[in-house]
Parts: sequence; C-alpha cells; structure tokens
Amino acid sequence: MNRVERNQLVVENLPLVGYLVSELCATASHLSRDDLASAGSIALITSADSFNTDLGVPFGAYARRRILGAFADEMRSNDWATRGARRRIKETLAIQETLTAALGRAPGIDEMASALGVDRETVVAGLTDAARTVSTLDDTTAEYLAADIPLPEESLLVAERLTYLRAAVAALPESMRFIIEQIYFEDRAVKDVAAELGITHSAVSQQRAEAVRLMRDGLSTHYADAPEEEAITHSRVAPARRAAYLTGVAEHVLRVVQPAAVAS
Repeated sequence: MNRVERNQLVVENLPLVGYLVSELCATASHLSRDDLASAGSIALITSADSFNTDLGVPFGAYARRRILGAFADEMRSNDWATRGARRRIKETLAIQETLTAALGRAPGIDEMASALGVDRETVVAGLTDAARTVSTLDDTTAEYLAADIPLPEESLLVAERLTYLRAAVAALPESMRFIIEQIYFEDRAVKDVAAELGITHSAVSQQRAEAVRLMRDGLSTHYADAPEEEAITHSRVAPARRAAYLTGVAEHVLRVVQPAAVAS
C-alpha cells in the first residue's frame, strides 16, 4: 500500500473514530472526549500503516479493534494506581472476601493482616486504595464497554449479543444487579450507591467486581466464540451458586428469544 492509499484509508475512516468516541462517552460520560479522540486517531493511523489486504478482513473492522484497544489503554493510563498497587488491592479484597465467607462476618484488620502475613498498616492502606479505585474503569469494565460499541452494519449480531448481556445482568442477585445498573447504566457515583444501600464503599466495590466476574462466566458459557470449548471460570462464588446463575441467564435469554421466534 502506497502513501496515497494509506492517507485515503485514514480520511475515509476518520468518522469511525468520532462514532466510537461518541458511543463510549454516552456510556461513560466522565471520560475525556478529546483524549479518546486523540488516542483513537493515532490508532487509526497506525492501523492504516500496518493493514494488510491479505488478512481477508475489511479495514474498518481491523481498525475498530485497534481503536478500541487504544481507548482501553487510555482509560487505564488515567488510573492513579500502579500495577503493584492494583495487585495489593486485589490481594487485600480477595482475602477479605475469603475470610468473610469462612467466618460468616466481616473480618477484622488483624485477622486480615494475619492471613496475608503483613502488618495492620499494609491492610489499612490496601483497603483505602481499594476505595479510591472503585470509580475507575478496570480492565474488565473497559472490555465490556468496548465490546458493546457496534458498528452500524452489525445490528443483527449486536442485538444478539445485547440479548445475552441483558440476560447476564438480569440474572444477577438483586443487590449485585442494582449496583451494576446504577453504576454503569445510570452513571451514578459509587459513594451515592453505597449510601443508598447503607454499606461501605469497599463493599460496593467487592459486589461490583464479583458481579462482573459472574457476567463473564455467563457470557463465556452461553455466548462463546467456540462453545465446544470448556468455559473458563472467573467468579469466586460457590459452584452451586454459579450454576444457579448460569441457569438464570439461560432462562432470561429464552424469555426473549422464544416470543420473538413465535412472532416471526
């Protein structure tokens, strides 16, 4: 591909960047439109540089994936937490969740410190950092936001995916469903959701994270690219609870699909 053809590809597909930025910002209004547009434009140019017609895919589809990847990188780069900090946060929340399940109550700082093999200050710092990251977009959330942005010509596939995504949300336990709907659909601040539920910032964070993991289980089980392969388990709930959730996802999908099939 010569330079003229490359430039033509960029110009012709520049509206794609604006479309994807608008769709993403409509879902997560706190993001910077200018920063995303800049990252997306750079990704479009690099896509044109590396595109190979022998790949057998349209340039728009190829560029779209690269642009969404740039969006995800941009969202992660705006998060204050380093990889090390995120690892400590995840370890702290994981042991808190494990001890809560084992003890049947919220564990104390000393109990968590003993389980982790660290001092009290480290646990307190981990919990404090966890509260600060609740409102940021983690890798999983970025994947969901990016995956839900359709191109106009993908309406049928998008409609099918949305059916499963809505079912994955609808089948969540009531408290988790409320948290997901309020944070991601109603764009409410986590602190407001926590105040309404009468629980802590950290508790909302934990339920949100587990809800997303359950949704990943539901989507990978019922809407996988290779359904013959065994789905990878992401959630940490008991097997019986996970099985009940997966059954609920399937039932919610059937309620939508069967009436539509009869009507057609």
